[in-house]
Amino acid sequence: MKWKTAGPSEYLAITGWGIPDIKLAKKEWIFPGQKCTKFDVSPVNYTFEVQAMSAEKLPFILPAVFTIGPRVTDMDSLLLYAKLISPHDKLSNHVKELVQGVIEGETRVLAASMTMEEVFKGTKEFKKEVFGKVQLELDQFGLLIYNANVKQLVDVPGHGYFSYLGQKTQMEAANQAKIDVAEAKKKGEIGAKEREGQTSQNAAKINAETKMIMTQRQGEAQKEEIRVKTEVELFKNRKEAELAEYKAELATKNAGWSQASQLAEVESTKAVTLREVELQTEVEKKKVLTETEKLRGQLLSKAAVDYETKVQEANWELYKKQKAAEATLYEKQKAAEAEKASADAKFYACQQASNSALYAKKKEAEGITALAQAEGFYLNTLLKQLGGNYTALRDYMMINKDMYQEIARINAQAVNGLQPKITVWSNGKGGEDVANGAMKDVAGVYSMLPPLLKTVYEQTGMLPPTWLGTLSDVTP
Repeated sequence: MKWKTAGPSEYLAITGWGIPDIKLAKKEWIFPGQKCTKFDVSPVNYTFEVQAMSAEKLPFILPAVFTIGPRVTDMDSLLLYAKLISPHDKLSNHVKELVQGVIEGETRVLAASMTMEEVFKGTKEFKKEVFGKVQLELDQFGLLIYNANVKQLVDVPGHGYFSYLGQKTQMEAANQAKIDVAEAKKKGEIGAKEREGQTSQNAAKINAETKMIMTQRQGEAQKEEIRVKTEVELFKNRKEAELAEYKAELATKNAGWSQASQLAEVESTKAVTLREVELQTEVEKKKVLTETEKLRGQLLSKAAVDYETKVQEANWELYKKQKAAEATLYEKQKAAEAEKASADAKFYACQQASNSALYAKKKEAEGITALAQAEGFYLNTLLKQLGGNYTALRDYMMINKDMYQEIARINAQAVNGLQPKITVWSNGKGGEDVANGAMKDVAGVYSMLPPLLKTVYEQTGMLPPTWLGTLSDVTP
């Protein structure tokens, strides 16, 4: 077994044992019964002089240089190249004749369908067609044309088409040059005479037009001067009228702004007063809510203490019963030991009775313990079912223990005996007149303040600040 490695521009072609056809790789282990061949995939330049004939039966030579190599980006093409071309030297006559035969065949077929003029003038299209058809033929060998260059068409020895064509072009160019010189000389002489006559005519015409234009320009200048003066006077009068109008409008706006400023100041003052009253009301509401929460917390604490007390009492009862059972057992055992000597049967009966009583007391104690554990498990289960929400558990326990009924009873006792006072104020006809005026909203706020302040005083004992007002029938 050997390890084979190919160079950067090389491939390994492996055949033999374990390989159905051919395997390509850059590096591979070669086992016994396998054959490995290394081949180069770098492109090679091929220079040809292809002899072809046009549709007019005119022969010519097409010199061309092709850069051809395997298509390394396509593994199928590379396999074709490895099978068909790689066994031969790339520079050998076999490969060169193969490529040359493909190129000559496609070039001759294409040239036979074109005239010499089409071949000569359309060299770029001719080259494109040749390359396309040649590439189709080379695909079956896994080859790719990397680059191609077609040189200028050359005459076949014994045929001077291109030389005659060149001489024809030179003679046509020389004769055309002579004609162009004579034509230019003729046009120059005629043009010189025409220019002299046109110069004289144009000079006279320009002098006459200049005098007419000067006269017209003077009249237009005077007319424009009069028009400008008239427009200046009109513009001046119009601006004076606009200035007077702007001054009147400014005076009107100043009066409106002054009135709006005074109204805004009054509204701001009243809004501050109204906001202070609203804040005071919110404070009183918060006090009531605080007292309610405080009472609720006290009741909840009491319920928790009662629960702990009952648990402790149950534990104490269990402990006493356990101790009583132990004492009874001890007494029975001692009695049985004292009577054992007199009668084994009596001792056995007494022992069984003692065991029965002990079992009963033990079961009773276990029942109390199980009850306490069940209640704890019940509370933990409720808390889990409520998603760990202690508040929801507390509310459920309060509902289950009739705590809300107790809170309602205590609240009822708290407000029992209160004698709320209801006062109705009226501003009389004067208030109606104000309400119908422009200050309706402000008057409404003012008419609401006295009864509100008096009600706050009667309920809480709080007097309004002196800057807001005083109650006439109340002494601070």
